Amino acid sequence: MRPLRAIVTTAAVLAVATGLSACGGGGSKSSGSTSTTAASGASYKLLKSGVLRVGTLTDAPPNVYLKDGRFTGFDNDLLTAVAAKIGLKVDFAGTDFSALLSQVATHKFDVGSSSITITEARKKTALFTNGYDFGYLGLDVPAGSALKSFDELKGKRVVVVQGTVQDDFATGHGFDPVRVPDYNSALNQLKTKTAEAWISPAEIGEKTAKDSDGKVVLVSKQLSPTPTAFAVAKDNPALAAALNKGLDQVIADGTWTRLEQQYFPGRQIPAGFKPGSGSVALPE
Repeated sequence: MRPLRAIVTTAAVLAVATGLSACGGGGSKSSGSTSTTAASGASYKLLKSGVLRVGTLTDAPPNVYLKDGRFTGFDNDLLTAVAAKIGLKVDFAGTDFSALLSQVATHKFDVGSSSITITEARKKTALFTNGYDFGYLGLDVPAGSALKSFDELKGKRVVVVQGTVQDDFATGHGFDPVRVPDYNSALNQLKTKTAEAWISPAEIGEKTAKDSDGKVVLVSKQLSPTPTAFAVAKDNPALAAALNKGLDQVIADGTWTRLEQQYFPGRQIPAGFKPGSGSVALPE
């Protein structure tokens, strides 16, 4: 989760340029279990022609979640709009966050969508688009807890979702966290008071607290140092380039702003944060 956009490595940029220069006209061809789809002047490997197969979560509102049988949330609605700009449909499937990046890397999914914070460690597994959102680390505790800040967590029973930036944060600060597979499991640890605190993505932690009937409280948050982005396989830089192009287009036409206001009403955008390539101004 954030302040500034992801930077594509020189090698990735050269790979994209090479892929684009080698592209022909329309049509598609298959090779093994993947297909190559031509759209918007670029070609990229997809599991199914014309469709992005997307791995996401079911239980992390307002960013990614399942509602009335449909995958929605800020990240997923944004990706749907981005895909439409490059002529693709979207097919979502639920998974655990801890497995998501490896599933993208091995082409089980074309894209990972789950408020994925860009880190150097994760760049070894997947290629990231430009950043599309910022965020905060949140501190959720059971109602009535005396804990008020991250500085008080040493020696406490702290829960995190495995493989997240919150897991990295807790481990890096010596908290020896309890790792769970999903956000519902983290919430249940607080409700039953088997954990004293949950380090959460603050937007998700805040929504979860509001929906907990007073059993959970968000007591603190701090800005995450890097943005979130969509993940693709490292051998598919052309797809990352296409998604970056579509992302800039939905920023320019006001879709990003509309979804930001819909899912995070009243949230202030940090000074200096620019989604996408940073070259497109947000509409007034």
